[in-house]
Amino acid sequence: MATRRGRYLTGVSLAVLFGLSAGTAAQAEVFERINSFPVYKSLPEGADRSTETVAEIIYPSRDGRTLVFTDSPGEAIVFVDASNPLNIRPIGRTPLGGEPTSVAVGESFAYGGVNTSEDYVNASGHMAVIALDGLGLTAKCDAKGQPDSVAISPDGIFVAIAIENERDEDLNDGALPQMPAGHLAIFDLDESGMPTNCDAVRIVDLTGLADIAPSDPEPEFVSINAKNQVVVTLQENNHLAIVDLASGDVVTHFSAGAASAENIPVTKARMSDASGSTENVKREPDGVAWIDDERFVTANEGDYEGGSRGFTIWNTRGEVLFDSGNQLEHMGMANGHYPAKRASKKGTEPENVSVGTFGGDTLIFVNSERGNFVAVYKDTGAEPEFVQFLPTNVGPEGSVAIPSRDLFVVANEVDSAEDGVRAQLSIYKFGADAPSYPTIASAMDPEKGAPIGWGALSGLAGDPADENRLYAVSDSFYDEARLFTLDISSSPAQITSYVTITGGKQAKLDLEGVSVAKDGGFWLASEGNLDKDMQHLLLKVSADGAVQDEITLPEDLVAQSQRFSFEGVAEFEMNGKTLVAVAVQREWKDDPKGMVKLAIYDPAEKSWGFVHYPLDAPKSPAGGWVGLSEIVSMGDGNFAILERDNKGGEDATIKQITTVSLKGVTPAAYGEELPVLEKHYAMDILPAIAESKGWVLDKPEGLAITAGGRLILVTDNDGVDDAPGETQLIDLGPASRLN
Repeated sequence: MATRRGRYLTGVSLAVLFGLSAGTAAQAEVFERINSFPVYKSLPEGADRSTETVAEIIYPSRDGRTLVFTDSPGEAIVFVDASNPLNIRPIGRTPLGGEPTSVAVGESFAYGGVNTSEDYVNASGHMAVIALDGLGLTAKCDAKGQPDSVAISPDGIFVAIAIENERDEDLNDGALPQMPAGHLAIFDLDESGMPTNCDAVRIVDLTGLADIAPSDPEPEFVSINAKNQVVVTLQENNHLAIVDLASGDVVTHFSAGAASAENIPVTKARMSDASGSTENVKREPDGVAWIDDERFVTANEGDYEGGSRGFTIWNTRGEVLFDSGNQLEHMGMANGHYPAKRASKKGTEPENVSVGTFGGDTLIFVNSERGNFVAVYKDTGAEPEFVQFLPTNVGPEGSVAIPSRDLFVVANEVDSAEDGVRAQLSIYKFGADAPSYPTIASAMDPEKGAPIGWGALSGLAGDPADENRLYAVSDSFYDEARLFTLDISSSPAQITSYVTITGGKQAKLDLEGVSVAKDGGFWLASEGNLDKDMQHLLLKVSADGAVQDEITLPEDLVAQSQRFSFEGVAEFEMNGKTLVAVAVQREWKDDPKGMVKLAIYDPAEKSWGFVHYPLDAPKSPAGGWVGLSEIVSMGDGNFAILERDNKGGEDATIKQITTVSLKGVTPAAYGEELPVLEKHYAMDILPAIAESKGWVLDKPEGLAITAGGRLILVTDNDGVDDAPGETQLIDLGPASRLN
């Protein structure tokens, strides 16, 4: 029998989990996302907006009013006007004739690393010098290899480029060494910002430094301090080097060493559970940024055979001043941002770091490439203090702090119009009184020594006896189906416990709806997928998650079913009987176009009846479909229906709540003509979803009416799989708004 984990938890907030009291969090200013800019808007007029475009590495102009970023599939450096961060406008694109890998910006020019390599052996590339006035390409300086990261010194007299000459991962399983070796390239700039050694780049030999593949250094990222020293990460070599730019001498170098992380997800199972620990894993740092002239921070993404899933603060002597251990992993779990598919690999995968001073504090920003979040820490000179968790779009690659304008910007690189995921810039403003995200965070699971892992919330129900308690279910993204208990008395709402659904005949469930049963326990709707041997099921389960009854549809009807089936479920009373309504998401083979079924189950008679619900036609310029996501009983045979299209971002058009009534309607047995319900438009929820200023989420999936009469909405984050990972729990106001 399943047990309710954390039944007696007193509630541990994310702030407390990471050593920040609620009082401190309330008093300190924090960041608020104020805008998102889809990269496809930077395409020339008339271009197909489904064209793949990305934002990878980003850098501001010296006045912070222009943002410059790389678009590798477009082979261009992109310039946008951020004078008004609430209205980002494209300025132009500079084509490079090769793949841009990084960019840095000086007073008058932008400097882009451009990869022109024919293959892994014949590595080539150059530095493109682009005039900010007119965006013309003014010089191409041979970098003697394939560039990766580019940095400009604070005084504007040096540009340093990590020449990686990356390895072929398919050759000998990616084992090093693989020639040619990488190096550090240095360009000297004159007072105008033009390179004085464009035809004679200074090369710093980095061979012979690392213990791992010393003949094949693969520099990954560079950052320059005020002393004109550049720190270089040699990711695959698990090594770090500091080079004096004026002389080109290696000042010092040292191994990046190894780190451990306890109580984190490590198995190949699709679960966000603390299944084990990692011990002495090579850090293999990727992004790096100076905190001051004596300390720097690395994001330990890993590549070849490492990745410690955290970040590390170092001094120039190579001493570890702080290592985050399991903190980023636990943040991902606590906030529903854990990439469960990556648990056995590199987990949240810290990719990059940036540093900036806001409100008198030096802040460290750590990007989680797979978790789609940025963790913000305050530098204390010792162990940093966790400040804030920022949601991003998919694949946060580059980020930049612009303290002079109280801005922080993230470049998100994943882009696929076909999959509804678009690359964008996320813009955050410093100065908010309190964070608006996360909207849900989980408590610690004392049995596992980690936060309760969760995600992909696909159904919601209110507890009829407690106005502050909700129940939510997760869908088939995870290997185990779970029912979560939420306390919404504080912000963020807190997942206090969960039960795993056990004892059913069908091993895999796709829970999409939940309703509290009058006689105890819950009704659950499992969508099903016949192609994967998953039936469309109505389940009755006990309070501890044990399946008591598995209810199927008539066989003749199942033969007409489609992939998109059971979505929401609602128990209700009518004519002295306890009944259960189940919403079917889209038309089945036997449905007229634009009509979907509501299935009504009578537990006493063990019989089904059906009615038709008329869908709105798709209105999005991008097409798509419209279907149902939830049904909620409003009492006396009346229901609230969550109806949506399958589009996100600017293509999202229909996200709405309607109402229907079964009064005077007799559901028909299957095979008979189904009565058509009269629906009434009640509420447009698209503005509420868009209020977060991020990518408009396409899946509002759960709707509940609390015992106190509040209408609560939750979005499904698809388990952070090619999706932003953001979960919005939104109070839509009194349920009386639906009348």
